[in-house]
Amino acid sequence: MTFSIKAIIRAFAAPDHGIVCHKHLWRQVVREIERRGGHKTEAGAFLLGRELSGPARIENVVFYDDLDPNAYSSGACILHSDAFAKLWAICRAHQLTVLADVHSHPGVGFQSHEDRTNPMVARAGHVAIILPDYARWPINQRRLGIYEYRGSHEWADRRPVAAPGFFYTGFWS
Repeated sequence: MTFSIKAIIRAFAAPDHGIVCHKHLWRQVVREIERRGGHKTEAGAFLLGRELSGPARIENVVFYDDLDPNAYSSGACILHSDAFAKLWAICRAHQLTVLADVHSHPGVGFQSHEDRTNPMVARAGHVAIILPDYARWPINQRRLGIYEYRGSHEWADRRPVAAPGFFYTGFWS
């Protein structure tokens, strides 16, 4: 009964979100990216969930360096093909899909040329989230870089200033 009441309230309180993550899971993800990057290198993760009707819901996380121990050795996030084989195996085992990736940048949470031309998952609808200041908490949501892949190396700007509410991490997620 509680779930259905929460779902009904969510539909009225947060109807237009593209992707949602419970605030406690989001905080854990950001904290862990900050720790793994050590305020000196980029770090990141894949956000997994199910694509159902309504917004995509993040349910689980897989960190890049758990898939590829050398993912951060260059200072930027680089994954080799065997890391993706491991990721797809995790998705199959848990019946989840990759909804988004999230990684940190020094300074501003912007989409670099490398991010734009090398999407982590080159599938339309995939979301890339960039955390500013090497994920140092607290992060002002308005400083997040959020981009939705459209295909053919084209992206839709989903940053909070361009698409308010697209990414939701509040209580009703």
